Amino acid sequence: MLPGFDTASDLRETIRNAARQRRIALGMTQAELAQRSGIPLGTLKRFEQLGEVSLTSLLALAEAMDSLDAFHDLFPLPEARTLNEVERQAKLPVRARARSRR
Repeated sequence: MLPGFDTASDLRETIRNAARQRRIALGMTQAELAQRSGIPLGTLKRFEQLGEVSLTSLLALAEAMDSLDAFHDLFPLPEARTLNEVERQAKLPVRARARSRR
């Protein structure tokens, strides 16, 4: 695996391994993390073995291990190189928060 040339499969393996190592470093068993995150133990085991997990479950695991901050930089805007690109990024639509239903 060359830096900057990771495939989706490479990244899945990296994330799987990093999550497992963090769980172990935090001194948590799989059962404890499953309970703390609210995901089934089988889902956690499948993730740690194969790297297969839904985004919702991955976020729950990250939250339970105090690692949500890493997701904020997941899809950064491309670096603007011209004034037109800066202006276009400034005008990107921002979705309003969903209104609460009564």
